[in-house]
Amino acid sequence: MQTTQLDPGLSQALAAARQPGLTLVIGNKNYSSWSMRPWVAMVAFGIPFQEVRVLLDRDDTANRICSYSASGRVPVLLAGDEMTIWDSLAICEYLAEQFQELHLWPQDVAARAMARSVCAEMHAGFSDLRNSMSMNIRASFPGKGRTPGTQADIGRISEIWEECLSRFGHHQFLFGDFSLADAYYAPVVLRFRTYGVTLAPALDAYCQRVLAHPAVARWVSEALAETETAPKHDADMPD
Repeated sequence: MQTTQLDPGLSQALAAARQPGLTLVIGNKNYSSWSMRPWVAMVAFGIPFQEVRVLLDRDDTANRICSYSASGRVPVLLAGDEMTIWDSLAICEYLAEQFQELHLWPQDVAARAMARSVCAEMHAGFSDLRNSMSMNIRASFPGKGRTPGTQADIGRISEIWEECLSRFGHHQFLFGDFSLADAYYAPVVLRFRTYGVTLAPALDAYCQRVLAHPAVARWVSEALAETETAPKHDADMPD
C-alpha cells in the first residue's frame, strides 16, 4: 500500500510525514534516480509507506528538503517520530534489517556479499555516466553523452551484470529473484533506454525484464504522467 502527496505546504506535509509508519520523501520521478531506488524496493517487496514528493529545481526546493533532512537531498525515509534516514543505500539496508522475512538481499552468503558490493560500487562510482547521461525518463537522446568515461562506465556495468547473471541470476534478475541489486541498477536501465545504449542480447533481455517488473513499470508510468519540469536537470542534458 502506498499513498502519494505532492507536498502542499511545509506544515501540512511535515505533519503528515511524521505519522506512524514509514514515509519516503522523493524528488520528481522523471529525474530522481536516487529516489527511485528505495521506492522501487519498497513497492516491489510490498512494504507499506506514504510518499511525499518534493519538486526539484524550485525556489523552495532546498528549504522543503531540509525540513525533512539536514542533508538537503532526497530520498529521505522517515520512520515515525523517531528516525530519519537520508541516504538511499542506508535506507535499503534499514529496510532489509526491518523486514528480514522479505529477503531484500539474496539469501546465499556469497550472492549477498556480491550484491552488496555491486550496490556499493553503483552508490559510489560511475560519475561519468551520471554527469553525461542524466536520468530523464520522458526524453530520448540516442547516441548522446558518449564520452570516454561514460563508455568505460557502460563497460564496467556490463561486466557486473554479466557476472551476476551468469553466477547467480540463472537468466532472471541479477541474483535470481528480484533484489535490492536490481532496484539499485533500475535507473541505469532507464538511462540506457533514454540514450539508446546497445547491449549484448543477454543484457538487453535483462533490461527488458527489469522494465517489465511491476514496481519499475509503475515508477515509469508515474514519471511519464508528471507534468512538472526541472529546468536545471533539463539544462544538463547533452547537446
